[in-house]
Amino acid sequence: MSGEGKEKKGFFKRLVQGLTKTRDQIVSGIDSIFSGFSSIDEEFYEEIEEILIMGDLGVHATTEIIENLKVKVKEQHIKEPAQCKELLISSIKEQMDVGETAYRFEDEKSVVLVIGVNGVGKTTSVGKLAGKLKDQGKKVVLAAADTFRAAAGEQLSEWANRAGVEMIGGQEGADPAAVVYDAVAAAKARNADVLLCDTAGRLHNKKNLMEELKKIHRILEKEYKEAFRETLVVLDGTTGQNALAQAKQFSEVAEISGIILTKMDGTAKGGIAVAIQSELGIPVKYIGVGETIDDLQKFDSEQFVNALFSTKENLEEEENHVDS
Repeated sequence: MSGEGKEKKGFFKRLVQGLTKTRDQIVSGIDSIFSGFSSIDEEFYEEIEEILIMGDLGVHATTEIIENLKVKVKEQHIKEPAQCKELLISSIKEQMDVGETAYRFEDEKSVVLVIGVNGVGKTTSVGKLAGKLKDQGKKVVLAAADTFRAAAGEQLSEWANRAGVEMIGGQEGADPAAVVYDAVAAAKARNADVLLCDTAGRLHNKKNLMEELKKIHRILEKEYKEAFRETLVVLDGTTGQNALAQAKQFSEVAEISGIILTKMDGTAKGGIAVAIQSELGIPVKYIGVGETIDDLQKFDSEQFVNALFSTKENLEEEENHVDS
């Protein structure tokens, strides 16, 4: 098995473990509905709807999933509630699939801005992403442009050393735009593939944040026009609907192209991955389930839904599938 295959297999196991609380909440609830109802009626759908919303899939996504399920049940002339489970799972997969999720920035000269409030695992995610890109043979320069939070620079510096990539900035209180300016110069001089910027995330002071991001964008526009631009927001999966609210607020101040969802291990709110995708139309691009560098992986909706609904048999089947 290739190193990547092994990593994926290990990650799937951790994802399954990490989603245990969500699975207990959603799947056991749904299973009891499937076995408790003798016919498929409005009440049956309402009960499923309630459980999906409780699992933080959000009202928007849940409504679409239920509508989709109703259509399939009708088309396939299904009469038994128990036969709905596979249909429900495929409806959830359809809801999450945003087509070919773009990782374009990996294949061209790019600048990736990472934003997110304190405490969501933003700096750690930047460090892990740097390590992943380096492992893919990319030349990475890190910009420590979150100069507001004490120790953010030190923390990023540790990750930079671990990943073996160069870091620019890191002085508390420095002007973030000036750090990005210096980092662009360094990225050009080293002919870097990816310039990865750890930027601020102060949502309580949106005006300042907006100005700061505008300033950074102006510098990139002027100094690094040729680079493809990606803006990722880091959200803490354990906060459920609050993470969705944060994503909405960030999308008001920046053009967000993707989400990094962290701390997905041990949350009962794993359905938030579905909600964000559905409500905002912004794809979850990476998902984190732990502390090590391998615990941040590209988000795979098929794998996620399989982990969410996995039974022991599914697990073995999925592991074999990941192996092959």
